[in-house]
Amino acid sequence: MRKGNKLNIFYLVLSIFLSAAILVSCSDSIKPKPAQNGSSLPSQWSIRNPYYIIGTKEEKETLKNFFTMLTFEEENSQEQFTVIREIANTYIEQREYGRLINFLSARIHHSPMDPYNAFYLFMIAYGYQQMNAYPIAALYFDRIVKNYSDLSIMNRSIHLASLNELTTLVDDPQQLVWYHEELISRFPSQIDIGLSYFMLARSYAALGEWNSAIRAYSQFLSYPGSNIPGFPDADNYAKRLVDLNNSSKDWSFENLDSLVNAIKAAFDAGSSGRLWQYHAKTNFFTRTWEHGDAYDGGVAGHAVFSLADFMRGRRIRYDNELDVSSNANEAYLRTWGWSNIPTWYLYFRKIYFPLDPEIHGRWEWAGIYYGEKF
Repeated sequence: MRKGNKLNIFYLVLSIFLSAAILVSCSDSIKPKPAQNGSSLPSQWSIRNPYYIIGTKEEKETLKNFFTMLTFEEENSQEQFTVIREIANTYIEQREYGRLINFLSARIHHSPMDPYNAFYLFMIAYGYQQMNAYPIAALYFDRIVKNYSDLSIMNRSIHLASLNELTTLVDDPQQLVWYHEELISRFPSQIDIGLSYFMLARSYAALGEWNSAIRAYSQFLSYPGSNIPGFPDADNYAKRLVDLNNSSKDWSFENLDSLVNAIKAAFDAGSSGRLWQYHAKTNFFTRTWEHGDAYDGGVAGHAVFSLADFMRGRRIRYDNELDVSSNANEAYLRTWGWSNIPTWYLYFRKIYFPLDPEIHGRWEWAGIYYGEKF
């Protein structure tokens, strides 16, 4: 269970309570007046109950006035909502989150058909977040989205705010799929839709639903430049998976030794054509070491790259052993004798593609690094 985006929810809560302050200052609606429907309130809300009347002398007087107003406002009215919101605002300013939760929980229990209950639940969830009770907060956000009609406060959707919180609070991929699909289908113009498609794809992948994951990654690629926190290479990662899914997948080797031996045999034979048939047919790259993690996907395609131009009349040599930086998932073979830039490192990579067990875990020649390694 993650912590959620406290900053975003803080600003939403702030904007909601600023609107409350405006309503209180500009309207006569919260002045005591006879209840139109004979509103009755829970006995624990009486101003004689010291639990709810706390703070400085001025704060206590303010709370007493608000609780008195509740006895006069029509049940489930906007005027009553404004008073309840001001009481909740007072508890938030006092950081009395336990009282906030108890007050609003009692309100919902007393009036289960109140049209503003989604807002009250949202504030309960906010209170639990401030108390670091994130799993409980997530339960309330989920309850809002699934059991209550949406409510707009200052043109801000309670469902949208709740879904955004749930995508950061919840770890279960099945639930995350539902949340991201809701965001995409209901609020496409109010979210970073590229981010939602990428996270939807990852959630499907975590469930092993790879066909759905590939579809979501394909849709994500329609929104280039999306900012994916924690995934600086998201565009290239998704492109590799989508391209691999759409390829023939006939260039891989069962293990690294087989791939390296085939490469070395092609060098020994001086055959650029034989060597080139071993390269990955999707996302093959060529770059200098200075490029770091930059991705040149497909630069070394047949139309713009020919090994024969760099091998003609030359004997290409290679190290007997792989570079010391090689590991269980990637490896480097130092070669030299090429024209123009004499030293090349061939880059080999274990294929990650659970969608197809026939290729997942096999090895490919994925690219070339030019020049001596730093």
